[in-house]
Amino acid sequence: MGLAPHAPLTQYYHDEDEHQRFLRSMFDGTAADYDRVERLLALGTGPWYRRQALRRAGLAPGMEVLDVGTGTGLLAREALTWCRPGGSVTGVDPSAGMMAQAHLPDVALLQGRAEELPCGNATADFVSMGYALRHLSDLDRALAEFFRVLRPGGRLLMLEITKPQGRMATLALKGYMRAVVPVAARLVTRSADTATLWRYYWDTIEACIPPVQVLDAMRRAGFVQVSRYVELGIFSEYTARKPGWA
Repeated sequence: MGLAPHAPLTQYYHDEDEHQRFLRSMFDGTAADYDRVERLLALGTGPWYRRQALRRAGLAPGMEVLDVGTGTGLLAREALTWCRPGGSVTGVDPSAGMMAQAHLPDVALLQGRAEELPCGNATADFVSMGYALRHLSDLDRALAEFFRVLRPGGRLLMLEITKPQGRMATLALKGYMRAVVPVAARLVTRSADTATLWRYYWDTIEACIPPVQVLDAMRRAGFVQVSRYVELGIFSEYTARKPGWA
């Protein structure tokens, strides 16, 4: 076992097998409502922000993109508009229910996990992962897979929500994620699991390893030009490049 993004959250699961079953059940069960809640309550992480993050990470027309943890395709949709003409996007996710809600006929969708990508060596120019780092089992293994599927010179972008610095900012975000979001989710969705999903989101944010460990893991995987850009104090953009030239 390599680097886990956080210790087991025993209020939800007790071991890694149970963790994977919990995630599949939760995401499959909330898939139909996920985009609706995200649009209302995702603190500005909408299409404009995703496009800007992709641009900052170096996505360009003609690139072949692999979007890991693609879910309902929120990041893949923006990547598709940014890599055209000449580029393409493939999405990978363990949740068939989430991918069924993507409705992106121009994006190839594959079921799989970040730690064992169903893709060949050196087949992507750009790997993205949006807000799924906290749901990994093994960050080291996932980064090794990202490195494997990237071509020389290929770029990596991982978006994540990071616990803010400062006690008051942390309490404010915790109150929003643990109280406001679940209540609003119950008002606009049909699934009782949706409120649990957003509570779980905060718990994984609070428990997640610090950014310095994420950056160290990226370097350990062989990436260069490793950096972290922060927006609004909580939105982390981890970027890097695979050595060599395309």
